[in-house]
Amino acid sequence: MDERQSRAATRFVLATVFIYAIGFGIIMPVLPQLVVTLGGVTLSEATRIGGWLILTYALFQFLFGPLIGNLSDRFGRRPVLLLSMAGFGIDYAVMGFAPTLAWLFAGRMIAGMFGAAFSTAYATLSDIYGEEDRARAFGSIGAAFGIGFIVGPAIGGMIGEFGERLPFFVAAGLAFANLVYGFFVFPETHAQNHRRPFDIARANPLGALLKLRQMPGILPIAAVFLLWTTAINIYPNIWAYFTQLRFGWSSGLVGLSLAWVGLLMALVQTLAIGPLVKRFGERLAAIMGIASGTIGFLLVALISVGWATYAIMAITALHALSGPSLIALMSRRVPADMQGELQGFNSSLTALAAIAAPLIFNPSLAYFTSPDAPVRFAGAPFVIATAIGSIALLALLSTWRAAVQAKT
Repeated sequence: MDERQSRAATRFVLATVFIYAIGFGIIMPVLPQLVVTLGGVTLSEATRIGGWLILTYALFQFLFGPLIGNLSDRFGRRPVLLLSMAGFGIDYAVMGFAPTLAWLFAGRMIAGMFGAAFSTAYATLSDIYGEEDRARAFGSIGAAFGIGFIVGPAIGGMIGEFGERLPFFVAAGLAFANLVYGFFVFPETHAQNHRRPFDIARANPLGALLKLRQMPGILPIAAVFLLWTTAINIYPNIWAYFTQLRFGWSSGLVGLSLAWVGLLMALVQTLAIGPLVKRFGERLAAIMGIASGTIGFLLVALISVGWATYAIMAITALHALSGPSLIALMSRRVPADMQGELQGFNSSLTALAAIAAPLIFNPSLAYFTSPDAPVRFAGAPFVIATAIGSIALLALLSTWRAAVQAKT
């Protein structure tokens, strides 16, 4: 692949992640109200339903992630990534037209089945960039997501004032527009000599796990990735509900706070991850990120005024280092013909975390903000996230010690 094609592929991958983040961010401020309207429930009760919606998406992504990764290793990144964008467009349209809660769940099933945007995006950049540059390249995916997350919630908060369904149709339009763009400009990046036969025995979470366990050092990092992703999933799962219950925020204020988070992510992953990984390595960068994020969880749990969340996010913004650094650590340990499979496995881990998170965080928020709670404490889920983040940090530190001992 020549330099022009590499640039075109990179631009489309980043555009895809950017559009996905916009679509995801657009609907977050209005989804609670749509659940309340369709379900005829209170906001506290809608928290539980919102958790089940996220869990539905995650379950289907968990089941189909390795299949998508294996298909991209066999047939290439282009058809899989384009199909993924079509799936997201259909998902948003179905949710926008939803007359009942069942339609929202159907949309989430569709998105989960085709939820290969991130795994295939990472695999595409693995095709293009060498090992030394992958953390920085993976950081650019995070930056694209962060920038999209600036634009998406801000737009969603504003246009949501004109109707809770409008953001879903805007998100669908953006997904389909990006599909057309990719059809014309996105070249295939996965070389024919690196492709391998499709094996259905490996195209499921268990099969992928059994194959990847043969790669030295993969499983300990994967366990850290699973724990940390579970903890950080507290934000997409309960943030809109938490801020409305704790601070009485409107959808506009929720969107503004999410845009602030997106800006911080973009700055860290654009400006900081490359120099920090080059100086300290992926493992130490991941340690710094998890430590920063865990401190942030605890601070959010304890605050009583909404404006303080902006200061806390600024102080703990280095948590955006963790994801790309952990993925780069794993990517170093597998050959070129297994990069798609690895990223599909990571997609399943991400989905497994997304299954666990709403089962942990949403019920705890619903309970501790209900009349039945012995103490009303909306920060309870963030205390739980602090504990999970601490375990992930200790586990990563133990892999660091093992790596140092192996060299001596």
